[in-house]
Amino acid sequence: MTPSAAVEDAFRSEWGRVLGAVVRSTGDLDLAEESAQEAFATALRTWGRDGVPERPGAWLTTTARRHALDVLRRRRVEADKSEAAARRGERVDGPGRAPDAVHDEVERGLDDEAWTPDDPDGDLLRLLFTCCHPALPLDGRVTLTLRSLTGMTTAQVARAFLVPEATMSQRLVRAKRRIRATGIAFRVPPPAQRPERTSSVLAVLYVLFTEGYDAWAEPADDVEGCAERRALAGDAVRLARLVARLLPDEPEARGLLALLLLQHARRGARTGSDGVSRTLAEQDRARWRRDEITEGLSVLDGALAVRRPGPYQVQAAIAALHCRAATAGETDWAEVLALYDVLFEMTPTPVVALNRAVAVAEVHGVEAGLSAVDAVARDPALASYHLLPALRADLLTRAGRPADAVVELRRALDQVDREGDRRLLRSRLAALGGASAPDAG
Repeated sequence: MTPSAAVEDAFRSEWGRVLGAVVRSTGDLDLAEESAQEAFATALRTWGRDGVPERPGAWLTTTARRHALDVLRRRRVEADKSEAAARRGERVDGPGRAPDAVHDEVERGLDDEAWTPDDPDGDLLRLLFTCCHPALPLDGRVTLTLRSLTGMTTAQVARAFLVPEATMSQRLVRAKRRIRATGIAFRVPPPAQRPERTSSVLAVLYVLFTEGYDAWAEPADDVEGCAERRALAGDAVRLARLVARLLPDEPEARGLLALLLLQHARRGARTGSDGVSRTLAEQDRARWRRDEITEGLSVLDGALAVRRPGPYQVQAAIAALHCRAATAGETDWAEVLALYDVLFEMTPTPVVALNRAVAVAEVHGVEAGLSAVDAVARDPALASYHLLPALRADLLTRAGRPADAVVELRRALDQVDREGDRRLLRSRLAALGGASAPDAG
């Protein structure tokens, strides 16, 4: 592995740990980000000359902490100069703690030669729970966590949420200001406070997983950054394991872990050798990871045994039905539909309704499925959701209405943004004789 590739690999695997370690010592997220960025920049300059260290994460964390220490010392010098200038002007400060005393305390934690990064997972959890603090707005929690835990740039986070970069930058600034203004501590909350903060943590992990899992429907060799994005799904699974361990009595934490494992197990079958996305029914199930399926089913059983069902447990139960079926034709669609009915009662969103329509078509027929799709089609939230016209096209094809299906496929092509899905839609359009028509690809 080349030094530059080693830095890239370390960035994906170590960014959150490096950031969390510096935040733990300084309590300053902006300083921690600056120091982590400087550590990786230093690695790019020196690893090619000195070689890749045996423990890249420890090297990066130590380098970042040293940078933070240098910054704090410069700040103390500047504070001393300002204080001296104020005394010369006979300015009297009110009661309070001198800035240098605060810096001294932080420096003692940073300038410890015996320090080792012995709690990297703990640092990640502290950072995660801090970013998901209820004092922050929900969009700020999700945005800050993605930025802090994965090292995604503001522009990348903005693209993930389909908002302008300036809007995302403002969210990050507001969230950080809120942390400083309210004095939010960088720590895992005590047991009494964990329930109120668990749901936002789980939502953030699911968003993180989805960002990575969607990349598995892309042709990795043809889409820039696809491999890096795919790695996010594994990061989310790892973090979900940590949260499930931390909250052993919270069944939704285990429900989320089960869901992520059962979905992640299918990642290798989401595209074919031609780079075209494969639907669940088309996937080669021999490529599904049986070890992750076995683990996911076991975790789900443990969650359901608590008898406090939640949306993640229900979604995991749906995924389990697909994983247990040896072929697509053996799927228990009646049970899938029953679970979607339960899920829609818990979370009545248009996307859940659209997914439920798939099960309706399998259980009650294509026309019933089309009626279920039409019932939700006017929802503004689905206005640019390419899976809506793609699903209609599939049902129309099955209903013997190919001309109408072609119209829907062209609509879907106008809205799709993933290359693998674009190739799938083009192949279906070609099969219906509509390949010569212009599309958005």
